[in-house]
Amino acid sequence: MAKEVRAVVIAGNGTNCEREVAYACRLAGADVADIVHVAELLAGRACLDDYHFLNLAGGFLDGDDLGSAKAGANRLLHAPIVGSNEKLIDQVNRFIAAGKLVMGVCNGFQLMVKMGLLPALDGDHGAQSATLTVNDSGRFEDRWTYLKLDPESPCIYTRGLAGGIYLPVRHGEGKFVVARETTLDAIEARHLIPLKYCTADYAEPTLDYPLNPNGSVHAIAGVCDQSGRLFGLMPHPEAYLHRTHHPRWTRDEALPEAGMGLWLYQNAINFIRAELL
Repeated sequence: MAKEVRAVVIAGNGTNCEREVAYACRLAGADVADIVHVAELLAGRACLDDYHFLNLAGGFLDGDDLGSAKAGANRLLHAPIVGSNEKLIDQVNRFIAAGKLVMGVCNGFQLMVKMGLLPALDGDHGAQSATLTVNDSGRFEDRWTYLKLDPESPCIYTRGLAGGIYLPVRHGEGKFVVARETTLDAIEARHLIPLKYCTADYAEPTLDYPLNPNGSVHAIAGVCDQSGRLFGLMPHPEAYLHRTHHPRWTRDEALPEAGMGLWLYQNAINFIRAELL
C-alpha cells in the first residue's frame, strides 16, 4: 500500500484561513489534510509526528494584542503538553529535524518569525532575529500584489517557478524588519528571500506604495530558511487556487484554470512524495 502524504493545518485562538489551506493541500495532492486545533496538540490528543507538512494559517492569533502572533509564539514555545515531559516546540523541532516541511502564511509567517523559526540563519531555530510590524500606511491593507521570484533561492515551494506570481495580501502588520543589518545582508547573500514585492511586469523589486503594501525592507514578501523547507510569506497563496479567485477572471479569458497560489502547495506535496515517503 502506497504511503500517504499527510498535511496538518493548525487552527484555533484566532486563525481564520485553516479551511482554505487544508483545501489547497488536498487540491495539490495531499492524501490527508487535517485541521487540528492547537488545544488538541497541547492536550496530547494529536501529534505533529504523524504528519509531513505543517501549515500555520492566517488570522489574528489572540487578537494580536501583544503584536502580531506574539502571544501565539509564546504559547508554542513554552506551553507543556498534558501527560508528557515535552512542550509543543519540542514536537516542532523534531518535525524540522526530520526534514519535513513548514509553511506559514500571513499570521503564520508572523508566528514563525517570532518563534525564531525564520530566518534561522545557520540553523539557529528559536532565536528571533527579525519581526513583522505595522504597515507604513498605518492601516490594514487588502489588495493584490505582484511578487518577483528568486530562481536561486533554495525554497522548495517556489522551485522551478519563473518570473513572478500574483497573490493577495490582507494584513495590518506585514512590514518585515531585522534587528541587525548583518542579518539582512546574510539572507540576501544566501537567497533566502524567495518573493519580493515588485512592479507589475515582475521586473524589479519595489519599495513604492501600494505595490509594496507595507514598506518591508528590501521589498521582502517572504523568507525561507537555508534548507528551503521552512517558508513564510505575507501574501495568501490559498486565496488564489482557481481562475475564479482572480480579480479579473470575468475579463481575462486567458487565465489558466489553476491559480498561481496552488503552485506553491504542489511543489510541497511533490517534494514530500519524492524525498520523504
